[in-house]
Amino acid sequence: MDRESLVIPAPAVASVPVAGGGRFPVRRIFCVGRNYAEHAREMGADPDRELPFFFCKPADAVVTGDADMPYPTMTSNLHHEMELVAAIGRGGADIAEADALAHVWGYAAGLDMTRRDLQNQAKKEGKPWDMGKGFDHSAPIGALVPAARVDPMRGRIELRVNGTVRQSSDLAKLIWSVAETVAYLSRLVRLEPGDLIFTGTPEGVAAVVRGDLLEGTVEGVGAVRTRIV
Repeated sequence: MDRESLVIPAPAVASVPVAGGGRFPVRRIFCVGRNYAEHAREMGADPDRELPFFFCKPADAVVTGDADMPYPTMTSNLHHEMELVAAIGRGGADIAEADALAHVWGYAAGLDMTRRDLQNQAKKEGKPWDMGKGFDHSAPIGALVPAARVDPMRGRIELRVNGTVRQSSDLAKLIWSVAETVAYLSRLVRLEPGDLIFTGTPEGVAAVVRGDLLEGTVEGVGAVRTRIV
């Protein structure tokens, strides 16, 4: 569409920084639910019986550059979920698992922040999770590193809150690997450059409050840092 025909100004393009310089534009954010067995169990689910399922966040939910995250409205139970994020650089539909990693431009450490009380109420009533997951500033993310530098099959993933370890696991414990996740998601929607996939969180999710400092790392990838204000 010709920009001159727009009746309101076009919104800014959300983006995340790239290690070494430049920025990666964000088109969509997909998140995988319950992709570590122990986290599935702590949420009361059976990790051995379901295919991957997904929910979304808006592109402009990203929080970058170690910026503070405002404590969201309408909740009293904000939870952290530490994750490896895969950034799609080459689009496609019905991608073969063997080819899936070739579609990943890079990886980052990210946080899927969750209004747990809203999510739990939605689950109880059989309603969508959107407002429990897809709210403003709900996706803090660190700098992307090129995929060639990363082994997404293994590596320590950890989150500290005020210096204390809250979540600690390994990418090897993903129920659905990055390649499997990308391939399966591409059967549901055509992936395009700029799509981010949050690949799931290990056990140890818990509440945070204003003033808490969250520092997450993924071995071989990098870090994400934000303070709740």
